[in-house]
Amino acid sequence: MAAPHHTSHATLNPTPEPPPVSAAMARAHQKYWRFNLALIATLMTLGFVVSFVLPLVAPALDPVRFIGFRLPFYFGAQGAILIYVALIVVYIVLMQRADRRLQRAFDVDASSGADASTRADSTAPTARGS
Repeated sequence: MAAPHHTSHATLNPTPEPPPVSAAMARAHQKYWRFNLALIATLMTLGFVVSFVLPLVAPALDPVRFIGFRLPFYFGAQGAILIYVALIVVYIVLMQRADRRLQRAFDVDASSGADASTRADSTAPTARGS
């Protein structure tokens, strides 16, 4: 009877090392993710207010009318949905802007890295043929 064969999955498929990143690119990524998290927190807070806080104060807004309907009815039937759609649109627009900023930082970093490598190649001595 043969002994059981134990192999580690980690030894068969080691985790690849991430590529080296410049300090400027690391700062750009950190700024991007901080912005993303702050934006998500802000939009989720607004969604929470619309979903939970506004219905709690709705009885106080009962006498107010908007286009012939009582204001709490309008908030519940139309306003909340419109606000949710607006939150999605705001997230899309602001994250596209953040993505473009990160892409510009990446392009600048890549071009400065390419310039540095071409400068290093041009200063290296070259072998001359006969």
